[in-house]
Amino acid sequence: MNMSQLETLLTISKTMSFRKAGELLNLTQPAVSAQIKSLEDEFKTMLIDRNQPVTLTDHGKVFLEHAEQILSIVEELKMKLSDLNQTPQGHIILGTTASIAVQILPRVLSYFQNQYPLIKTTIYTMPSTQVMNSVESGTLDVGITYLSEKNPNIDSSILYYDTFELVVSPDHPLSHLNHTTIDKLKDVPMIMLAPDTLGRRFVDGIFSKYNIQPNIVMELSSSEEIKRMVEIDLGAAIVSKLSIPNELRLGTLKMIKVNELETPHPVGVVYKSGRYLNTAMRQFLSDLKGMPEHHFISSE
Repeated sequence: MNMSQLETLLTISKTMSFRKAGELLNLTQPAVSAQIKSLEDEFKTMLIDRNQPVTLTDHGKVFLEHAEQILSIVEELKMKLSDLNQTPQGHIILGTTASIAVQILPRVLSYFQNQYPLIKTTIYTMPSTQVMNSVESGTLDVGITYLSEKNPNIDSSILYYDTFELVVSPDHPLSHLNHTTIDKLKDVPMIMLAPDTLGRRFVDGIFSKYNIQPNIVMELSSSEEIKRMVEIDLGAAIVSKLSIPNELRLGTLKMIKVNELETPHPVGVVYKSGRYLNTAMRQFLSDLKGMPEHHFISSE
């Protein structure tokens, strides 16, 4: 048994295809088949049901669980050995929401990659709740997201605070207002974030608190998508204040203060408690936590 065989099995479990696994691993399909056959012969059991789509047998599922643990241990060993030279290097898989990615990541990552060119960063955007879940499961090394309730399996550090604000297009009937109250939004067509986002949960909580049933005409997965719909006057929306400075400056959106929404929301960096932090992760977290708040919220 060798590591490449375990990686092949893991890739097949994700792609459910010998061909797709081969493409990802730069192996021919016969080579993929030979690696799996060698494992099955060594352990004298059938690991994969080769009917379409390809699936793991019960023995294969048990085998995969241990294979993932072995690969994780080997990866940690590689990181520890790499750390012996004390040069910050490695690979960081970072997850955040689309709006936060647009707001802060260009500045943060530009600084970081200029300082530490040997560190590679892969970024995935996803709903805020998925960021926390993916960090906890180990799919992500680190996340930047809105912080809600405490999780004993997650370490976090606040980077800055944001608020959620009502925005409309300049042609919207409410655009002449500077302030309004939550009850005035009862019949206003609203474009909302998807239910699996922390921003949506906050807004739902506010409407529920005041016994208001909002008129939801559209649900989208990110503030960036919502802003485009509001700009063409398909409805009003409640989005992150830090996601709209460009639109406010250009005049494509109008922000209206709603007193009931004025709650500061902490945005922070999250990572799994107790996990080994290589030099890349330690340097990234140290620099991120040390950045002043204006580095994140500046609209320059």
